[in-house]
Amino acid sequence: MRSPLPFDPVDRAGDIWEQRWPEAGPHVFAAMRAVTSIMRAHQVLLSVLDAQLRPFGVTFSRYEALVLLSHSRQGSLPLSKIGERLQVHATSVTNVIDRLEAAGLVTREPNPRDGRGTLACLTERGAQVYREATEALNGTLFGLGALDQDDLTNLFVVLRTLRADAGDFAT
Repeated sequence: MRSPLPFDPVDRAGDIWEQRWPEAGPHVFAAMRAVTSIMRAHQVLLSVLDAQLRPFGVTFSRYEALVLLSHSRQGSLPLSKIGERLQVHATSVTNVIDRLEAAGLVTREPNPRDGRGTLACLTERGAQVYREATEALNGTLFGLGALDQDDLTNLFVVLRTLRADAGDFAT
């Protein structure tokens, strides 16, 4: 891991933004800092979570698929449903399931309800990896241990509002 910078690059970028675009105003300056912080936090969290999941042989995107399959009634879902729930393109789902299948964590089976469709089915090993990885992530508060419960709740509410306004889900 690299050494931390001696300054906050997001705040520095915000200062420069204010100097170059003074007419934009404080609301824009706050928005620029917020969106840049969200994007950087995403990068940081993805790196932290992937590192925590590495011992289990999965990345966070693969872990998310294992979670979906583990929470489904039958331990299986159509690939199209996985894409819908994870809100990713079909190509991304195929890639994730390919990797999980190669690792022996899922199998593919024909969908008995749809002759053209395919189900991703959780294997016993996949269920075990899901349980062990979840225990590890729970133990570190999913990389968010620096925040107390109130902060986490408030963060969720703020980000949920942003997602709802963007049409991420029906309200």
